[in-house]
Amino acid sequence: MTATQVRPLTQTETPSRPPTHDSGVRTPRWLYAVLAGGLFLVVVPFVWMLLSSFKPEQEVRAVPPTWWPETITFENYQILFEKLDFPTYFVNSVIVAVAVTVGNLVFCSMLGYALAKLTFPGKKALFAIVLGTLMVPGVVTFVPLFVLTTKMGLANSLIGMILPFLAAPFGVFLMRQFISSLPDELIQAARIDGAGEIRIFASVILPLCGPALATLGILTFLGSWNNFLWPLVVAQTEDKYTLPVALALYAVGQNATQYGLLLAGSVVVVLPVLVIFLFLQRHIMQGIAMTGIK
Repeated sequence: MTATQVRPLTQTETPSRPPTHDSGVRTPRWLYAVLAGGLFLVVVPFVWMLLSSFKPEQEVRAVPPTWWPETITFENYQILFEKLDFPTYFVNSVIVAVAVTVGNLVFCSMLGYALAKLTFPGKKALFAIVLGTLMVPGVVTFVPLFVLTTKMGLANSLIGMILPFLAAPFGVFLMRQFISSLPDELIQAARIDGAGEIRIFASVILPLCGPALATLGILTFLGSWNNFLWPLVVAQTEDKYTLPVALALYAVGQNATQYGLLLAGSVVVVLPVLVIFLFLQRHIMQGIAMTGIK
């Protein structure tokens, strides 16, 4: 057996290099600086709101404003939880926000499934109407909606705050776009097995719509939880007030505004939404990316 002879490389040949895993695309450093600056601008107001909620009223009004509270006090939270009927306002906000969110998850997904996978006369016209309503400001329909709610006897009731918002055009569009990306073979296989449309929707479609449902749920809950104008008009007695309405009426007076109480209430209003977003952020990002609205 002879040793393998190594042939020298010619001038036109180059030694082969092992493949590398570096794609060659590197994020520029200035982009990190821009993103860090944007994050700073977004986070700073919330941090200042949280710290200022523990300041006395005189320090909140101080000019120039202080960043860290010189005197830490819980008086604002004591007023919020003890002197105001906080449990009633909180429960009203939870009932309205949860009911509106559940209604949108159910009805918007049903409408989205019908517009995406079913065939019926006027389907394209109905979808065009949904897209058209997205361009109509809510203020335009505010007065007719209030008149209709009053004639139905739903004024000064939680149902009057919930019923007009059980299905939103944005939710229908979001679910329709997501369900359109699901393969038709799954639905056809379920129909061959004898499943009806309700069974297909509940057993096949909904389990695959987790990212879209999470996105729709957090956006709907956020909008309903922070809704101020509609509950302000519909609620006519204190036992029907929601948190934003109660804070506006008690913290913002005719002669002076209690900024400390307003900041403490804002912290309480923001906290539930922040917790929900932290738990669902992965599904929210995935839902936005997969529905083509990024």
